[in-house]
Amino acid sequence: MKRLLLSSLVILIGITFLGRLSYLQIFSFSPDQIAEDPAIKTIYDYPERGYIYDRNGKLLVGNDPAYDVMVIPREVKPLDTLEFCSLLNLEKEKFIKQLRKARIYSPRLPSVLVHQLSKEDYGRLQEKMRKYKGFYIQKRSLRYYDTNSGANVLGYISEVNERDLAKNKYYVQGELTGRTGVEKQYEEILRGRKGVQYIQKDRFNRDIGPYKSGSLDTIPEQGKQISLTIDKVLQEYGEQLMIGKRGGIVALEPSSGEILSMISGPTYDPALLVGRKRSRNYTKLYNDTIANPTWDRSILAQQPPGSPFKTLNALIALQEDVIEENTTIRCYNGFYVGRSKKGCHCGGGLRNVNSGIYKSCNAYFAGTFRKIYEKFETTDEGMDVWEKHMKSFGLGNYLGYDLPYGQKGRIPSKEYYDKWYGDNRWSSSYIISNSIGQGEVLATPVQLANMTAAIANRGHYFTPHILKKIEGEAISNPRFTEPKHTTIDRKHFEPVIQGMADVYRKGTARWVQIPDIEIAGKTGTAENFTKIDGVRTQLTDHSVFVAFAPVNKPKIAIAVYIENGYYGSRYAGHIASLMIEKYIKGNVTRKDLEKRMLEKTLEREYAKPYSGEEFKINEYVW
Repeated sequence: MKRLLLSSLVILIGITFLGRLSYLQIFSFSPDQIAEDPAIKTIYDYPERGYIYDRNGKLLVGNDPAYDVMVIPREVKPLDTLEFCSLLNLEKEKFIKQLRKARIYSPRLPSVLVHQLSKEDYGRLQEKMRKYKGFYIQKRSLRYYDTNSGANVLGYISEVNERDLAKNKYYVQGELTGRTGVEKQYEEILRGRKGVQYIQKDRFNRDIGPYKSGSLDTIPEQGKQISLTIDKVLQEYGEQLMIGKRGGIVALEPSSGEILSMISGPTYDPALLVGRKRSRNYTKLYNDTIANPTWDRSILAQQPPGSPFKTLNALIALQEDVIEENTTIRCYNGFYVGRSKKGCHCGGGLRNVNSGIYKSCNAYFAGTFRKIYEKFETTDEGMDVWEKHMKSFGLGNYLGYDLPYGQKGRIPSKEYYDKWYGDNRWSSSYIISNSIGQGEVLATPVQLANMTAAIANRGHYFTPHILKKIEGEAISNPRFTEPKHTTIDRKHFEPVIQGMADVYRKGTARWVQIPDIEIAGKTGTAENFTKIDGVRTQLTDHSVFVAFAPVNKPKIAIAVYIENGYYGSRYAGHIASLMIEKYIKGNVTRKDLEKRMLEKTLEREYAKPYSGEEFKINEYVW
């Protein structure tokens, strides 16, 4: 009986071991386990990254072949270091440092020793690689740009770091990932999926063939092609107009929210961040703290919107029934806050919605702003209503566009002012500068463009977005295809739009009309203050302009913001009109204006002390 029991126990243990081994061999495959197995070598096969096209099928970003020198530290044999470094055009100290770094990462897994060899270096090195055990060449692809524009939109790729590796197990050391812009936002679509090959080694560390006859190997999946909403020609043209100027331009298609151009000036050629000189070039660009070419002003620059903001205050006043289209307010070449007079350049006289907009009368909108608050029993209640209306245009919040970063601007709330003045200790006169787009209101160029699109659509907008198609199939994400409605009734938009149309016909932008195109727009001159040595100092005003065209069936809505650009029509208005004509007509007829805007720069203005730096100090911008 004991002998039978002992035999049964041995058989049971044997079956258990066999079952567990079978499970581990057949069902419990883990790539991580394989990678750590010293008897198996892992080789990755990297696919081409997806191509990027513009809205019209024009190539923006493609690929060029590149080659990385890889090392598996435990397989490295003694070698002629000087000869090897000479072939790689690599300093000996750098070679030792990279080899040590690879050994720390993993002695058994491959690491990149030298990135992105040129074709010439690859050809010279390939025939001699057999001499250097533990090293091999891995084929990759580098980005190729068929444009020198759009760096802020397209973004760039770079090698994964320790944080990336810890965050996402897909990556291994030496791989590339999208860092900014579209490359980052649509990384998983563009990168594809790498293939993997497992090679069995014998006890002498020699390759003997595919592990498990290659049954676990996978083939690479190429990254998908995507089409952006960007118009390549318009983007390139806008960047040319911004040479020598600082600021942002955003153009949208009002009927869809598609971003036609998103320009930040100054910018840089995206090709600078490709290849072995990428790190050096990026450091140089990043350390340019004066021009800040890597800082995307189109979605990060939070500025006072200036007079374009008056259109929204008019809409709110109409919606709240505190004015009618023909309600008049007299301008005495300005308006008073207590005993302090705030100036106005409209010439004085009676103003209504139409003339208030096209003459950009500060006094009219200050009076209108007061009427909004006087409707309610308390300032807090008036503030809540005003804030709700403003935010319905996408201001004061992240718009939800499909780029990986941005700023939300600022629409102040009652809580904001309570912190400054105390609860129930402030009134509309304290915040009257908000009536003309100064004060504590801040907006980014993309928010101003979106606000303009909402007006063009008579009360709704589509979330701005930059992805149009994936592999030729149009996106149908309701986040971008469903309209967002403002709190203003449609009927109130017509008088405001007529006022904006008269800005071109007879108002502050009458000098920048486009032949055969009816435009609605609004100039803006945003006051620009900063503190220098503790003293509040006024610098040259920012030039702001918003517009859409044609008036009745708008194809484009645009916002242009030029730092230290003087009054609205001087730079921003002219640039906006050229962009509109270029997009709608396909060419520009006003060659003299085009030549002037292409050649005119603001470099002297930016050379002044602190000029161009004040936009970063929002608490001192009024």
